Amino acid sequence: MYDKARKTEEYSRAFLTGGTLFEELGFYYVGPIDGHNLNHLLPILKNVRDVQTGPVLVHVVTQKGKGYAPAEASADKYHGVNAFDVITGTQAKPKANAPAYTRVFAESLIQEARDDDKIVAITAAMPSGTGLDLFGKAFPARTFDVGIAEQHAVTFAAGLATEGYKPFCVIYSTFLQRGYDQVVHDVALQNLPVRFAMDRAGLVGADGATHAGAFDLAYLTCLPNMVVMAAADEAELVHMVATAAAHNDGPSVIRYPRGEGVGLEMPARGVPLPIGKGRVVREGNRIALLSLGTRLAEALKAAEDLAAMGLSTTVADARFAKPIDRDLVLRLANSHEALITIEEGSGGGFGAAVLTMLADAGALDRGLKARAMTLPDIFMDHDKPERMYERAGLDSKGIVAKVLDALGKPAAGALGRIA
Repeated sequence: MYDKARKTEEYSRAFLTGGTLFEELGFYYVGPIDGHNLNHLLPILKNVRDVQTGPVLVHVVTQKGKGYAPAEASADKYHGVNAFDVITGTQAKPKANAPAYTRVFAESLIQEARDDDKIVAITAAMPSGTGLDLFGKAFPARTFDVGIAEQHAVTFAAGLATEGYKPFCVIYSTFLQRGYDQVVHDVALQNLPVRFAMDRAGLVGADGATHAGAFDLAYLTCLPNMVVMAAADEAELVHMVATAAAHNDGPSVIRYPRGEGVGLEMPARGVPLPIGKGRVVREGNRIALLSLGTRLAEALKAAEDLAAMGLSTTVADARFAKPIDRDLVLRLANSHEALITIEEGSGGGFGAAVLTMLADAGALDRGLKARAMTLPDIFMDHDKPERMYERAGLDSKGIVAKVLDALGKPAAGALGRIA
C-alpha cells in the first residue's frame, strides 16, 4: 500500500509538469519553479539541500535578462558586456579602423560558397557570434543551427563529409571542447574533411575566462590527420578560408580571435596556401621570433625595439601549427642565436611541438637558446584584450623581455645598445 501511494504521489506530481522522465531515471523531481520568485525558490533549495534519499532535480524556470528590456529582447547578447548605456542598452564600442575577424570569415566563406555548392555551414546556437547569420541570409538552405549541441554539430558535419559535402563547423574555440570526443572519433579517426572554424581563439576581453580560447592548439595539434592554421591578420584569414575549402584530404582547423584586424589591404579573393608552410616577414641574423596567430604585429614591434638595441631580428609567421614547417624552423634554428616561439594558447601547443621537433633533430645540441611563449597557466579574468595580453607577457614588451632573458641580458635600460 505504501509503494502504491508513493507511485501515485510521484506520477501525479510529475505528470503534468513533464517530470515523469526524471522520476523514472531515479530523480526526485521538484518543479517547475519561478526562478525569479526568491520567496518560493529559497525555501525549496533549503529543503532539497537536506534530502538524504537520493538525487533531486529542481526544475527552475527563468527568463534571460529578466527586468532589463534590451537583454530580454536579445537572444545571444548581454552575457558579457563592455561599458554600455543603461537606458538604451547600447554598448560603447570604439569605432574600428579594420574589419572584425568574424565578419571577414563570414564574407570569405560566402565568396567560396558562391563557387562551390557543396559548401555548407553548421553552428551551435551562435549564428551572429560566428558570422553565420550573414552566411544564412545568403544560403539559408545550406546553413544549419543545431542549438547548444556541439557534439551533434561535429558528428553532423562528419556525416555530411562522408556524402561529399564540404562542411564548415563554426564553433567558438572554448565551446568546441564540448565536442572533443566527436572531433577525435567521428572526424580525425575517420580522416574526414570537416573544416573547423574556431572564433574567439586566444583571450576575449569582456567575455572572460569561460570564453577564452586557450586550449585548442594543445588539444588539436596532438590529433593525427589534423591541419591546424592560425591567421596572423585579416588578409591571412581570407587565404585560410580558401585553403580549408580546397583541402579535401582530411580535417582542417582555422583559428582566429575576437575583435578587429590590423588594417591591412584585403585581397580580392582568397588563395589556397601551401599546407604546412610558413613565411618570413622580416629578415635578421641573431634573434628569430616565430609567431603563430595575431601576435605577429607585436612580434614586429618587438623586432624594432630589439634592432634599436643592436639585436638583428628575424620575424616569421608560422601560419600552421600542424604540420609544422620543419624546413623553416630548422633554418631559423641553425642561423640564429635564439629562437622564440609566440602563440595565443596554453602550454602544450605549438611551442611544445616546435621544441620537440628541434630536440629530435638535434638542433638544441649546438647551444641554441630556445624559448616558448604561451598564455600563463591560469584562468584570466575579463579585461580589455590589450591589458590581458600585457599581463600574459605576450605584448611587444614581454617579447623583448623574453629575448633578453634568453640571452642573459638585463632588462633594465632596455633601449640601451647591447653588444
